[in-house]
Order: sequence, then structure tokens, then C-alpha cells
Amino acid sequence: MNTCQITLAGAELLALGSGALWWPDKSLLCVSDLHFGKSERIARRGGAVLPPYDTRDTLNRLAADLLATGAKTVVCLGDSFDDLDAAAGLAEEERLWLVRLQAGRRWVWIEGNHDPGPVALGGTHLAELPLPPVTFRHIARPGASGEISGHYHPKAQVKTRARTISRPAFLVDKDRIVMPAYGTYTGGLRSHDAVLTTLMRREALAILTGPQPQAVPMPR
Repeated sequence: MNTCQITLAGAELLALGSGALWWPDKSLLCVSDLHFGKSERIARRGGAVLPPYDTRDTLNRLAADLLATGAKTVVCLGDSFDDLDAAAGLAEEERLWLVRLQAGRRWVWIEGNHDPGPVALGGTHLAELPLPPVTFRHIARPGASGEISGHYHPKAQVKTRARTISRPAFLVDKDRIVMPAYGTYTGGLRSHDAVLTTLMRREALAILTGPQPQAVPMPR
């Protein structure tokens, strides 16, 4: 399991190459912005018809992370579904798969701006989760400390001699972690966008996801 260590407010955490965050001391796996059902929602609203396998692919990667970590608690950090109709329209096979992943675990759905938490699916539904010394919420709050959030789908670029690499990324400073989007088809916001450069401290790092997570100064 390829990881990059992060310390936030005294909590020792691991950024996984998949885009999940692992807290070994709490046996807790956190994923953000799953956006289940995005391809269905786009097609339903008259957009492009994309291969309808995004939910299945996201579930497959989530199952792999749960198997690798043995997590006893899962925190889904908001926007777990692309909209309310996507939650209601989850295919039966995928719904049962999610139920199997939940079995024997504490499962927390944090409310996002796309969904209030999928109340028909098991688990606990919260606006935010304080778990000292950190707090899990969907959207970062300026001035907060010990905060783990999502929402912005951050991405970062690194230039090498051969090419420019662009990947989803964790943004990290001494106050907060902004998680990358975990879901397939989610896209992202460049780390040099003013929203993110204003939110993060000057010394912030970007941890690029992928087979070998890489920490670099946050591109601005």
C-alpha cells in the first residue's frame, strides 16, 4: 500500500495513492466526493452519454482500500451522490455491494452540497464529525484548525524533464487537509486557483495521488 505520512493537530495520518486518507490509530478510512451516479445524472439532464461504470469503478477501488486497511470506521466526506435522484436510482447490484462494504463497520455519511446524506442507505448521517484532535466536514471553514474537508476536488501539476504530471492531490498545511475527489469522473480544481491559495497557508504541500504518492510544495 503506497502512502505518504501527514501529521495534523497531532494525529498521524496516511494519504493513500487512491485518494483515501487512513488514520491507523482510529482504524478509520476517509474518502471524499464519491459522486456516485454522475454519468447517470449527466445523461438524465441532457448532457453527454458517458460509459455508465463510474459508480462500479469507485466501489471497486473503495473495496480494495477497505481490504488493504481493514478499516473499522469509514467517513464519506460529503457529495457521496451526484444528486438526490442519483441516490434514489442506485442500481440494485451496486446498492447491495455498498451494503456489504458497510457490514461490520461504523459508516458515517457527512452532508455535502450535492446531497444531504443518503438517508435510505444505512450508516450515520451528520453535518460534520468532531473526532478530536480533528474535525471532518465537507467544506473548509477559514480560520479552522485540525480540519479535514473535501468539496474542491484539488489537483496539482508537477513538471519533470520529460513531461508535466497532473493528478488529484491532497492539500496539506498545519491547519487542515483538503481531500482530493475519490469518485470517477469528478474532475478537479487547480491548486493555483485563488479559492485554494487563499485558503491554504503559503507553506502548504500538495500530495499527488497515484502509484507513488508524491509531496511537493503546493503549486501556486
